[in-house]
Amino acid sequence: MNENLFASFITPMILGLPLVTLIVLFPSLLFPTSSRLVSNRLISLQRWMLQLVSKQMMGIHNIKGQTWTLMLMSLILFIGTTNLLGLLPHSFTPTTQLSMNLGMAIPLWAGAVVTGFRNKTKASLAHFLPQGTPTPLIPMLVIIETISLFIQPVALAVRLTANITAGHLLIHLIGGATLALMSISTTTALITFMILILLTILEFAVAMIQAYVFTLLVSLYLHDNT
Repeated sequence: MNENLFASFITPMILGLPLVTLIVLFPSLLFPTSSRLVSNRLISLQRWMLQLVSKQMMGIHNIKGQTWTLMLMSLILFIGTTNLLGLLPHSFTPTTQLSMNLGMAIPLWAGAVVTGFRNKTKASLAHFLPQGTPTPLIPMLVIIETISLFIQPVALAVRLTANITAGHLLIHLIGGATLALMSISTTTALITFMILILLTILEFAVAMIQAYVFTLLVSLYLHDNT
Protein backbone atom coordinates (compact mmCIF):
# COMPACT_ATOMS: atom_id res chain seq x y z
CA MET A 1 0.00 0.00 0.00
CA ASN A 2 3.03 2.26 0.27
CA GLU A 3 3.61 2.11 -3.48
CA ASN A 4 3.37 5.40 -5.32
CA LEU A 5 -0.09 5.69 -6.88
CA PHE A 6 1.32 7.37 -9.96
CA ALA A 7 4.16 4.89 -10.53
CA SER A 8 2.21 3.22 -13.36
CA PHE A 9 2.02 6.53 -15.22
CA ILE A 10 5.80 7.00 -15.37
CA THR A 11 7.24 6.52 -18.85
CA PRO A 12 9.01 3.11 -19.00
CA MET A 13 12.73 3.18 -19.74
CA ILE A 14 15.28 0.59 -20.88
CA LEU A 15 18.98 1.49 -20.70
CA GLY A 16 17.96 5.10 -20.21
CA LEU A 17 15.91 5.18 -23.43
CA PRO A 18 12.14 5.84 -23.30
CA LEU A 19 9.91 3.16 -24.80
CA VAL A 20 7.03 5.49 -25.66
CA THR A 21 7.71 5.30 -29.40
CA LEU A 22 7.56 1.49 -29.43
CA ILE A 23 4.42 1.49 -27.26
CA VAL A 24 2.70 4.02 -29.54
CA LEU A 25 3.56 2.01 -32.66
CA PHE A 26 2.50 -1.34 -31.17
CA PRO A 27 -1.31 -0.94 -31.64
CA SER A 28 -0.84 -0.71 -35.42
CA LEU A 29 0.35 -4.34 -35.39
CA LEU A 30 -3.01 -5.50 -34.00
CA PHE A 31 -4.93 -4.63 -37.17
CA PRO A 32 -3.97 -7.11 -39.87
CA THR A 33 -4.60 -6.52 -43.54
CA SER A 34 -5.50 -9.15 -46.08
CA SER A 35 -4.87 -9.29 -49.81
CA ARG A 36 -7.20 -12.26 -50.27
CA LEU A 37 -10.51 -12.01 -52.06
CA VAL A 38 -12.34 -13.57 -49.11
CA SER A 39 -11.24 -12.20 -45.72
CA ASN A 40 -11.30 -14.08 -42.45
CA ARG A 41 -13.76 -13.30 -39.66
CA LEU A 42 -11.42 -10.96 -37.76
CA ILE A 43 -10.78 -8.72 -40.75
CA SER A 44 -14.47 -8.84 -41.73
CA LEU A 45 -15.45 -7.74 -38.22
CA GLN A 46 -12.83 -5.00 -38.32
CA ARG A 47 -14.13 -3.68 -41.65
CA TRP A 48 -17.76 -3.85 -40.50
CA MET A 49 -17.00 -1.83 -37.35
CA LEU A 50 -15.04 0.77 -39.31
CA GLN A 51 -17.86 1.15 -41.84
CA LEU A 52 -20.42 1.49 -39.05
CA VAL A 53 -18.45 4.16 -37.19
CA SER A 54 -17.53 6.06 -40.35
CA LYS A 55 -21.15 6.19 -41.54
CA GLN A 56 -22.31 7.38 -38.14
CA MET A 57 -19.56 9.96 -37.73
CA MET A 58 -18.98 11.23 -41.28
CA GLY A 59 -22.57 11.24 -42.52
CA ILE A 60 -23.05 14.89 -41.49
CA HIS A 61 -20.04 16.12 -43.47
CA ASN A 62 -19.87 17.51 -46.98
CA ILE A 63 -17.32 16.38 -49.57
CA LYS A 64 -14.50 18.47 -48.08
CA GLY A 65 -15.16 17.15 -44.59
CA GLN A 66 -15.28 13.53 -45.79
CA THR A 67 -11.66 13.81 -46.95
CA TRP A 68 -10.77 13.53 -43.24
CA THR A 69 -12.40 10.09 -42.94
CA LEU A 70 -9.17 8.09 -43.08
CA MET A 71 -7.49 10.32 -40.50
CA LEU A 72 -10.42 10.18 -38.06
CA MET A 73 -10.83 6.41 -38.38
CA SER A 74 -7.11 5.95 -37.75
CA LEU A 75 -7.43 8.24 -34.73
CA ILE A 76 -10.28 6.31 -33.12
CA LEU A 77 -8.51 2.99 -33.72
CA PHE A 78 -5.28 4.29 -32.20
CA ILE A 79 -6.88 5.80 -29.10
CA GLY A 80 -9.17 2.82 -28.54
CA THR A 81 -6.44 0.17 -28.82
CA THR A 82 -4.03 2.24 -26.72
CA ASN A 83 -6.62 2.61 -23.97
CA LEU A 84 -7.44 -1.10 -24.02
CA LEU A 85 -3.80 -2.20 -23.99
CA GLY A 86 -3.24 0.05 -20.98
CA LEU A 87 -5.67 -2.10 -18.97
CA LEU A 88 -3.31 -5.08 -19.18
CA PRO A 89 -1.26 -5.74 -16.03
CA HIS A 90 2.17 -4.07 -15.87
CA SER A 91 1.47 -2.08 -19.03
CA PHE A 92 1.74 1.60 -19.84
CA THR A 93 -1.03 3.80 -21.22
CA PRO A 94 0.28 6.70 -23.37
CA THR A 95 -3.13 8.42 -23.28
CA THR A 96 -2.65 9.13 -19.55
CA GLN A 97 0.02 11.64 -20.58
CA LEU A 98 -1.42 15.12 -21.14
CA SER A 99 1.47 16.04 -23.44
CA MET A 100 0.61 13.24 -25.85
CA ASN A 101 -3.11 14.04 -25.85
CA LEU A 102 -2.33 17.71 -26.52
CA GLY A 103 -0.07 16.55 -29.34
CA MET A 104 -3.07 14.83 -30.92
CA ALA A 105 -5.69 17.48 -30.12
CA ILE A 106 -3.89 20.69 -31.10
CA PRO A 107 -2.90 19.75 -34.70
CA LEU A 108 -6.36 18.32 -35.47
CA TRP A 109 -8.13 21.33 -33.97
CA ALA A 110 -5.76 23.75 -35.75
CA GLY A 111 -6.31 21.96 -39.05
CA ALA A 112 -10.09 22.22 -38.67
CA VAL A 113 -9.91 25.91 -37.74
CA VAL A 114 -7.53 26.77 -40.58
CA THR A 115 -9.80 24.89 -42.99
CA GLY A 116 -12.72 26.99 -41.75
CA PHE A 117 -10.89 30.29 -42.21
CA ARG A 118 -9.82 29.26 -45.72
CA ASN A 119 -13.20 27.99 -46.96
CA LYS A 120 -15.71 29.94 -44.84
CA THR A 121 -13.92 33.09 -43.76
CA LYS A 122 -17.00 35.21 -43.10
CA ALA A 123 -18.87 32.44 -41.29
CA SER A 124 -15.83 31.64 -39.14
CA LEU A 125 -15.38 35.27 -38.14
CA ALA A 126 -19.11 35.57 -37.45
CA HIS A 127 -18.77 33.01 -34.62
CA PHE A 128 -16.81 35.58 -32.63
CA LEU A 129 -19.77 37.99 -32.56
CA PRO A 130 -23.36 36.66 -32.42
CA GLN A 131 -25.94 38.61 -34.39
CA GLY A 132 -27.83 41.26 -32.43
CA THR A 133 -25.16 41.76 -29.75
CA PRO A 134 -25.47 45.13 -27.94
CA THR A 135 -22.61 47.47 -28.81
CA PRO A 136 -21.21 47.80 -25.25
CA LEU A 137 -20.86 44.00 -25.01
CA ILE A 138 -19.04 43.52 -28.31
CA PRO A 139 -15.44 43.67 -26.94
CA MET A 140 -16.24 41.32 -24.06
CA LEU A 141 -18.04 38.78 -26.27
CA VAL A 142 -15.19 38.76 -28.79
CA ILE A 143 -12.73 38.02 -25.98
CA ILE A 144 -14.98 35.27 -24.53
CA GLU A 145 -15.51 33.62 -27.92
CA THR A 146 -11.79 33.76 -28.65
CA ILE A 147 -10.97 32.11 -25.33
CA SER A 148 -13.64 29.44 -25.90
CA LEU A 149 -12.12 28.70 -29.31
CA PHE A 150 -8.60 28.26 -27.98
CA ILE A 151 -9.80 26.18 -25.02
CA GLN A 152 -11.26 23.49 -27.29
CA PRO A 153 -8.04 21.44 -27.82
CA VAL A 154 -7.17 21.76 -24.12
CA ALA A 155 -10.63 20.44 -23.18
CA LEU A 156 -10.20 17.53 -25.60
CA ALA A 157 -6.86 16.52 -24.12
CA VAL A 158 -7.80 17.06 -20.47
CA ARG A 159 -11.05 15.08 -20.84
CA LEU A 160 -9.25 12.04 -22.25
CA THR A 161 -6.38 12.26 -19.74
CA ALA A 162 -8.65 12.70 -16.71
CA ASN A 163 -11.02 9.84 -17.57
CA ILE A 164 -8.28 7.30 -18.30
CA THR A 165 -6.15 8.35 -15.32
CA ALA A 166 -9.09 8.28 -12.90
CA GLY A 167 -10.06 4.78 -13.98
CA HIS A 168 -6.53 3.44 -13.56
CA LEU A 169 -6.20 5.03 -10.13
CA LEU A 170 -9.50 3.49 -8.99
CA ILE A 171 -8.42 0.04 -10.17
CA HIS A 172 -5.08 0.47 -8.38
CA LEU A 173 -6.70 1.61 -5.13
CA ILE A 174 -9.38 -1.08 -5.05
CA GLY A 175 -6.86 -3.76 -6.01
CA GLY A 176 -4.57 -2.69 -3.16
CA ALA A 177 -7.51 -2.64 -0.76
CA THR A 178 -8.49 -6.17 -1.82
CA LEU A 179 -5.00 -7.49 -1.09
CA ALA A 180 -4.94 -5.76 2.29
CA LEU A 181 -8.37 -7.10 3.28
CA MET A 182 -7.55 -10.72 2.44
CA SER A 183 -5.67 -11.13 5.72
CA ILE A 184 -8.34 -9.28 7.73
CA SER A 185 -11.75 -10.34 6.38
CA THR A 186 -12.20 -12.83 3.55
CA THR A 187 -15.84 -11.87 3.03
CA THR A 188 -15.04 -8.17 2.69
CA ALA A 189 -12.14 -9.01 0.39
CA LEU A 190 -14.46 -11.02 -1.89
CA ILE A 191 -16.94 -8.14 -2.05
CA THR A 192 -14.13 -5.73 -2.88
CA PHE A 193 -12.86 -8.16 -5.53
CA MET A 194 -16.30 -8.26 -7.16
CA ILE A 195 -16.32 -4.46 -7.21
CA LEU A 196 -12.88 -4.59 -8.84
CA ILE A 197 -14.15 -6.92 -11.57
CA LEU A 198 -17.15 -4.69 -12.27
CA LEU A 199 -14.90 -1.62 -12.36
CA THR A 200 -12.56 -3.33 -14.81
CA ILE A 201 -15.50 -4.12 -17.11
CA LEU A 202 -16.57 -0.48 -16.83
CA GLU A 203 -13.05 0.65 -17.73
CA PHE A 204 -13.14 -1.43 -20.91
CA ALA A 205 -16.30 0.44 -21.89
CA VAL A 206 -14.78 3.80 -20.88
CA ALA A 207 -11.68 3.08 -22.98
CA MET A 208 -13.80 2.69 -26.11
CA ILE A 209 -16.24 5.49 -25.27
CA GLN A 210 -13.44 8.00 -24.69
CA ALA A 211 -11.87 7.12 -28.04
CA TYR A 212 -15.24 7.66 -29.71
CA VAL A 213 -15.91 10.94 -27.85
CA PHE A 214 -12.47 12.36 -28.70
CA THR A 215 -12.88 11.55 -32.39
CA LEU A 216 -16.51 12.69 -32.47
CA LEU A 217 -15.63 16.11 -31.03
CA VAL A 218 -12.85 16.53 -33.61
CA SER A 219 -15.42 15.60 -36.26
CA LEU A 220 -17.85 18.21 -34.93
CA TYR A 221 -15.14 20.88 -34.92
CA LEU A 222 -14.44 19.96 -38.53
CA HIS A 223 -18.14 20.07 -39.39
CA ASP A 224 -18.38 23.62 -38.01
CA ASN A 225 -15.53 24.72 -40.29
CA THR A 226 -16.39 23.01 -43.60
